Amino acid sequence: MDLGIKGKWALVCAASKGLGKGCAKALVREGVNVVITARGDDALQATAAELRALNGGEVRAVAGDITTPEGRAAALAACPQVDILINNAGGPPPGDFREWDRAAWFKALDANMVTPIELIKATVDDMASRGFGRIVNITSGAVKAPIDTLGLSNGARSGLTGFVAGVARSNIAARGVTINGLLPGAFDTDRLRSGTHSASKKTGQAFDTLWQRRMQAVPAQRFGTADEFGDVCAFICSVQAGYLTGQNILLDGGAYPGTF
Repeated sequence: MDLGIKGKWALVCAASKGLGKGCAKALVREGVNVVITARGDDALQATAAELRALNGGEVRAVAGDITTPEGRAAALAACPQVDILINNAGGPPPGDFREWDRAAWFKALDANMVTPIELIKATVDDMASRGFGRIVNITSGAVKAPIDTLGLSNGARSGLTGFVAGVARSNIAARGVTINGLLPGAFDTDRLRSGTHSASKKTGQAFDTLWQRRMQAVPAQRFGTADEFGDVCAFICSVQAGYLTGQNILLDGGAYPGTF
């Protein structure tokens, strides 16, 4: 299927690895020109080289912290126009809410709520003026089914989701701009492995035991891959998905037990 987005420009945040990289890869394969950004320059440049080898769209890499005004300005300046915006940021650490102070809350809100809003604000009107725009916010399955130890993430990402619910249905909807959330469950990423290693050290249980136990809790009996996550993201960005907006799409291998 031709997704109809060849030649468009995309800004993909936190794209040096994991789910952001999967989204960038899928878009490049569709002929989309991408600007990828992340804090670590070495990993970012390695990913850029990998993407360029796909012989798809143009790839530009901008190292920086997207949660800062300077980082956002640099990323936006590298993109001639933003037709597609993939908001993504690493989630805040787990823990007990009793231990989180005001600074911890504001750091989580800044990365996982305010930064995506700032990027939407910087790009959405130009998208609407051109009659095409796709904004995908990578949040978390915890927006749908909160996890008690991920309170910082639950709060910040749910705040972004509530904000988007209104904006997606404003006058931009009639001008070709869609905004949707993509909610990952358990994916085989560095973050999941890091969290499992931490749990292993804390509980004394073997990494492999915890890894297999987590996997067996997924009805699909496996973890998702970054590539398949990226493919779904690319479809949401397609011309075919122009009637899909204001939605939150859960990719979790069937782990969420509800009907709705």
